[in-house]
Amino acid sequence: MSDPSSIAEGRSGVSFPLITAVTAIVAGGLVYALPALRGAESTVWGLGLLVSGLPVVFRTLRGALRGRFAADLVATLAITTAFALGEPLVGLIVVVMQTGGEELERIARRRASEATRELEAAAPRIAHRYVGERLDDVPVSEVDIGDVLLVRPGELVPCDGIVVDGRSHLDTAAITGEPMPVAVTRGARVRSGSANQEGALRVQATALARDSEYETIVELVRTAHEHKAPLQRIADRYAVWFTPATVLVAVIAYLISGDSTRVLAVLVVATPCPLILATPVAVIGGINRAARRRIVMRHGGALEHLGQADVLVLDKTGTITIGRPEVSRVVPEASVSESELLRIAAGLEQASSHVLAKSTVAAAYARGMELPRPVDARELAGRGVTGVVEERQVAIGAASFLEALYPEILLTRDGSGDGESDMARAYVAIDGAPVGFVEYADTLRKDLARMRADVDRLGVKRVLLLSGDTDAKTQETAAAAGLTEARGGLMAGDKAAIVQQMVKAGDRVVMVGDGTNDAPALATATVGVALAGHSGGVAAAAADVVILGDDLTLVTEGMRISRRTMRIARQGIGIGLGLSGAGMILAAAGILPPLAGAVYQEAIDLLVILNALRAAR
Repeated sequence: MSDPSSIAEGRSGVSFPLITAVTAIVAGGLVYALPALRGAESTVWGLGLLVSGLPVVFRTLRGALRGRFAADLVATLAITTAFALGEPLVGLIVVVMQTGGEELERIARRRASEATRELEAAAPRIAHRYVGERLDDVPVSEVDIGDVLLVRPGELVPCDGIVVDGRSHLDTAAITGEPMPVAVTRGARVRSGSANQEGALRVQATALARDSEYETIVELVRTAHEHKAPLQRIADRYAVWFTPATVLVAVIAYLISGDSTRVLAVLVVATPCPLILATPVAVIGGINRAARRRIVMRHGGALEHLGQADVLVLDKTGTITIGRPEVSRVVPEASVSESELLRIAAGLEQASSHVLAKSTVAAAYARGMELPRPVDARELAGRGVTGVVEERQVAIGAASFLEALYPEILLTRDGSGDGESDMARAYVAIDGAPVGFVEYADTLRKDLARMRADVDRLGVKRVLLLSGDTDAKTQETAAAAGLTEARGGLMAGDKAAIVQQMVKAGDRVVMVGDGTNDAPALATATVGVALAGHSGGVAAAAADVVILGDDLTLVTEGMRISRRTMRIARQGIGIGLGLSGAGMILAAAGILPPLAGAVYQEAIDLLVILNALRAAR
C-alpha cells in the first residue's frame, strides 16, 4: 500500500492534492449547474475532499508524531472538521489554500546541492602503476601503499605520496586554496587532487586513494550535507503560539454556543495561509531581485537566513584576495630601467606557459608595452626560460635556475632564498649578467574595503579569516585587510570543524569561499556563499548562495536583500494574523459562517500576496 504522504508530495511536491482539490471544486460546480444532477455536488465535493485531504492530514499527523509542530496543523483541523460536519466545499477551499501556499514555497526552493557529485566526478579515476619497469593503468582503488606511480603533466595526483623521481610544480589550489604553484622534487610530499603542471613525476603512494586528502574533502562535504540541520520555516515559528490560540478560541466558541459550525468557521478563518503564503511569495520576489544582481539563492532558506549572520567567515585566497599571482614590483639593477626590465622579461616569457610567466606578460600589456618576439626560446619545466630577445641572450627563472646556468652569477636576493620562498620571484639575466627580478603576490581585492564597511553597518558581530596559507602570511593579510581574527595553516577539514563548532554554539555563520578546499566549510555553515565569478565548480555546488559577479560587495548586497525580504514577509504575516484574529472573533460570535469565512480568508491571502510581491522591487 502506498504511503499517503508520498502520494501527497510525489515528484512535483504537493501538486497532487492541489490539483485534485481544484478539480473537485470545478467538477462539483458543473454538477450543480446541471439541473438534472443538482444535489449530487456534495458527493463530488466529499469524494474530492477525501482524496485530496487525506494526504495532507496524514502528512501533518506524521510530522506531529515526530515532534514537528508546523503551521499546517490548523488547516488539518479545518479539513477534518469540514469533512465531519458535511461541509466538503469548505474543506476543499482549505486544501487549496494550504497546498497552494506549499506549492509556492516549493517553487521558492532550489535543488539540493550537487557538491558531492561534482567532487567525485573531478576525482582521478586511473593511476599509472609501475610493475618492474612496465607501466600498467589501474583504477585508483587498486593502488596499494608502497606502489610507485607515474603522474604525467596535466594529470591529478591520484593519492597521497612522496616524489621518488622527477621535478615539477603542482597546482594545489583545489586542496589548500593557494594560487602559487608549489615546487616539488625528490623527497617532496604530494597530496591527492593536486594538478601536475610540467614535468613527469614518480610518486610512491603513502595512503590508499580512499584515505587520501581529496577523498577526505569529498567525505567532509557529503557528511556536512547529511547532518546539516534544516532551517526552520518562519511560519512554523509563528505557529507555536498561533495554533494553540486558534484551538482555544474554537473551544470557547463551542462551549458558549454549543454550535459545532462555529468551530469550523473559526478554524477556516484561522487557517494560517498568511503564514504559509507571506514568506514563500516574498522569498520568490527576493530571489528574483537577487538574481538580477547576479546573486543566486539556491533555496528559500538561504535567503531567509543570509541577513541574520552573527559571524562572517572569509576564506583568504580568491575571496578577499584576487586569487592569482600578479606582478607586485619590478626591481632592476642599475644597468636597466624598471620598464625596460619588465619589457624584456615579458618578451621572453611569451614563450612560457607557466602561471608566473602569464602574469608577467599581462603586467606588461597593462602598461601599454609592445613586446619583442623571443627567438630560440627553451624552457626547463617549472624552473625557467632562456632565449634571444632583441639579439641579447636572456634568461629568466628561479634563483637556482640562473645560478646553475651561470655559476659565476651573483644575485641580489633581497631577503629571498631558495625553495618555496622564491616561488614568487623571477630573476632576470641578460648576456649572463643579472639585471634584477620581478616579484609576484596575491593582492587584496579593491572592493574589500567597501565590503568591510557594509559588514559593519549590517551589525555582524564577528569577522573571521581562515586560510590554508601559512599562519604568518594569513595574519599579515588579515592586518592589511583590517581584520583582527585570523587562522592559517588550515586544511579543508580544519575549516569545516571551526565553522561547525560555531554553528553548534548557536552562532548563525555565513561562510564565504571560492575553492574546492572551502566546500566542506560552505556546506557546514548556516549559509555558505561561493564566489563563482572567480572559480565556481565544486564550491558553487556546495554553497547555498552563489555570487556570479566577481564583486565581493555582492555578498553584503545579498544580506541586505535578505533583510528587506524577510521584513516584508513579517509585515504580511502581521497583517494576515491580525485580520485572521478579527475574523476568528466574528466567527466565534456566529457572525461569519464557514463558507463566508473561507472567502474572507481568501481576501486576506490576496492582500498578503500583494504585500509580499513588493520584495521583487
